[in-house]
Amino acid sequence: MIEIKINEAAITAALTRAVAQLGDLTEVMQDIGELLLNSTKQRFRESKAPDGSAWAANSPTTLARKKGTLPLIGETGQLAQQFSVEATATSVEIGTNKVQAAMMQFGGTKAKFPHLWGDIPARPFLGLSAQDEQDILDTITEALERSMQP
Repeated sequence: MIEIKINEAAITAALTRAVAQLGDLTEVMQDIGELLLNSTKQRFRESKAPDGSAWAANSPTTLARKKGTLPLIGETGQLAQQFSVEATATSVEIGTNKVQAAMMQFGGTKAKFPHLWGDIPARPFLGLSAQDEQDILDTITEALERSMQP
């Protein structure tokens, strides 16, 4: 399993405050997971990485072998659709069990992976965008505000 950990200081500080106020953050983590799930699916629709950069276009070889022109959208569309969210009181994970996910996220060369029909550029889809960071902070703030209401 490949794991990408994101430790943003502002998010970590907000979560620390939320734990002190709320205790169990399972519901907050689930909300964060859902917003990250939606953000990740949006990246597939826009063919963009979390930093907003466009994914590399498909090569002519790839275009000749598949239907459609969008990078990472295969004939079944499974990679773009099969994500799961796991939330606990202290963490949230979003991921997929699709075997091609790591290759698409990080890229790879035919020299290193002979079964490929050519080099595959990295097309990151997992990660936090600036908007994701703000949305996470907003989610935590809203949970804290709800906890203070009578």
